[in-house]
Amino acid sequence: MAGMLYLCATPIGNLEDMTFRAVRILKEADLIAAEDTRNSVKLLNHFDIHTPMTSYHEYNKYEKGRKLVEKMLEGSTVALITDAGTPGISDPGEELVRMCCEAGIPVTAVPGAAACITGLILSGMSTRRFAFEAFLPTDKKEREAVLDSLRQEQRTIVLYEAPHRLVKTLKLLVQTLGENRRVSICRELTKKHETVFRSTLGQAVSYYESTEPKGECVIIAEGLSREQIEQEAREKWEDMSIEDHVAHYMSMGDDRKEAMKKAARDRGVSKRDIYNYLEQNKEK
Repeated sequence: MAGMLYLCATPIGNLEDMTFRAVRILKEADLIAAEDTRNSVKLLNHFDIHTPMTSYHEYNKYEKGRKLVEKMLEGSTVALITDAGTPGISDPGEELVRMCCEAGIPVTAVPGAAACITGLILSGMSTRRFAFEAFLPTDKKEREAVLDSLRQEQRTIVLYEAPHRLVKTLKLLVQTLGENRRVSICRELTKKHETVFRSTLGQAVSYYESTEPKGECVIIAEGLSREQIEQEAREKWEDMSIEDHVAHYMSMGDDRKEAMKKAARDRGVSKRDIYNYLEQNKEK
């Protein structure tokens, strides 16, 4: 009979956020797979957990993943933990889950802390819809592609960043989203010196250029509003005359009535405004 994989969330700072269930599962498991055993042993000692532990991280996730799958197929129960937070969120846990799914091994989660959600609900931004991008890619082309995809993002944007790269990333976001975009920078979440800095991107760059950030950071940026999208769309047509705008759609096969309707939509005016303008200028 196959074993099972438990994805156990651990505290992101405050040890009191450890759940009773997570402690029990970690004690009952046959093996704990940890991102960094040196960090995790402190957590296990605090909760008097003596389950054997093995390393599972970005650099051994394929080789060690296969070994863990073999153990679970033999009947072992494995609990996966990350350094802090929920396994599978911006860490190699997702690969082990995929391997278990392919092998038919049951997987379940023991939920708990996640920095992205904690930062989001503290940000003061809309939480109904959000886009989580974790850490920006280190590869320049891939990073530029991700940033470009965020230009028209209407959902709240959530990013992770290390303190020594915070200013550089904020400057990239200024170039992408504009210096007036609202942002919240969350640091030291759940810890004694937790801070949430709410400002604009431009102000955040100025602040952190003169104030050295400490602790892992969660960046939450406001999404592009529908009004901004409509305004940008209208601005694209400002350099084109109304006559040329209508002619543009007629050249694409629309009749004059439909072309005026589309031009009016693009410019944020009524079709009657377009019609009246064309009639007045026709007389001239």
